[in-house]
Amino acid sequence: MKAWLLLGVIVGSTVIGDLLSSLEMKRHGEIREVNSRMLKTLAQKTYLILAIVFMAISFFAFMKLLDIADLSFAVPASAASLVLETLLARMVLGEHVDRKRWLGAGLVACGVWLLAV
Repeated sequence: MKAWLLLGVIVGSTVIGDLLSSLEMKRHGEIREVNSRMLKTLAQKTYLILAIVFMAISFFAFMKLLDIADLSFAVPASAASLVLETLLARMVLGEHVDRKRWLGAGLVACGVWLLAV
């Protein structure tokens, strides 16, 4: 039960971190030159800071999951984030998701379901 709770934290924080990161990149635009002024500007971006926090939560939860579960469970099960990210890419970010991506997300969902039963 604890493994599934940690898995939920991993998937949720990964999805939120990736979504926030993508939103901030779309808001800011392309970075053409990296300098101290640009780094200062990026350090003040709220979505980017939150994305880093959520990705750190995901990382440490994954390390904890590896303490209590096998790698053969942890890695495939954490792939559930791909399914949620595909849905949110379409619904929140308005990105075009083609049939291959939907099929891949469906197959990953089936694989995670097989781990659960």
